[in-house]
Amino acid sequence: MASAERGPSTRTVHAGLPAAAQGEPFLPGPVFAAPFHLQGPVDAAPFGYTRNANPTWVHYEAALGELEGGEAVVFASGMAAVTAVIVPMLRPGDVLVAPVDGYPGIREIAREHLAPRGIEARLVPTDEDAVREAMPGATLVWLESPSNPGLDVLDVAALTAEAHAAGALVAVDNTLAGPLRTRPLDLGADWSMTSASKHITGHSDLVLGYVAARDPERAAALRAWRTTTGAIPGPFEAWLAHRSLATLAVRLERQEHNAAAVADALRARADVADLRWPGVGAVVCFALESAERAQAFLEASALVSEATSFGGLHTNAERSGRWGTDDVPEGFIRFSAGIEDTEDLVADIAAALDRV
Repeated sequence: MASAERGPSTRTVHAGLPAAAQGEPFLPGPVFAAPFHLQGPVDAAPFGYTRNANPTWVHYEAALGELEGGEAVVFASGMAAVTAVIVPMLRPGDVLVAPVDGYPGIREIAREHLAPRGIEARLVPTDEDAVREAMPGATLVWLESPSNPGLDVLDVAALTAEAHAAGALVAVDNTLAGPLRTRPLDLGADWSMTSASKHITGHSDLVLGYVAARDPERAAALRAWRTTTGAIPGPFEAWLAHRSLATLAVRLERQEHNAAAVADALRARADVADLRWPGVGAVVCFALESAERAQAFLEASALVSEATSFGGLHTNAERSGRWGTDDVPEGFIRFSAGIEDTEDLVADIAAALDRV
């Protein structure tokens, strides 16, 4: 059976592992080195200095590339991955189309770094008609689906085809769905970006990001940018991320089961509004009538930690309005289901809502 036809757990368990060798571990340990022995020409060995390449990255990138269906380049954070696509690609006079209601980091890059260089940013809602209307003359269309925190979903394949027809390239922020649920490169995208700090590593203890591409020149450009800027991951972090990848499918299965159960329970309550769950991923969003009640709910729950990330083993949530970066009601909550027992989690949420 071809690897692409195997089930998700089979793929994640075996992704990026070297061929079996007598007496060797399944996954080689992290390689801690700044310089490597390098005699003669700079290309005499595959590794010379870790800012350029490290053996531990090679295994992890191979694993991510298998899941994405392309060539993956890992970075020190999701924002470093975003920057590696946008900043070196766009030139004065170029046009970026990006979501006004997605992850705010891209808007900050547009405001603080692109605009001063004469690059236009057309910020539009995560809505297919709005994206289409902004395409004429665009250089790069950045899609986020599902969006964060609104969880709006786009037809990535259709929009990518239209963007290409209009002469634009397409990058997709695939953080909320991940490669086991959506493969943007299969849908025609030129880049697939993911904050690996979320579902991919899944234990709320690592900050990493990556970009996947099928064009070898684009992958090489990403690596060159990483080397130039030094946006590199540590070998221990990359090794931990690869080790954690093996359980991605089973973690995600439980998280989605819990997310569906939480959504069902919340849907039955008259005191919960604007419930959103796109059917994939751990994140459920909903609104309570005020910031005060939302905060009281978070404090009343025994199993829900108040934290700003998502996709981890532990259920966590936050009131999105506290950051001032998203146009959401003050009582809007982004909730990330963990892997706790479903009955315990649903009961805890119901009890917390009843208490407040």
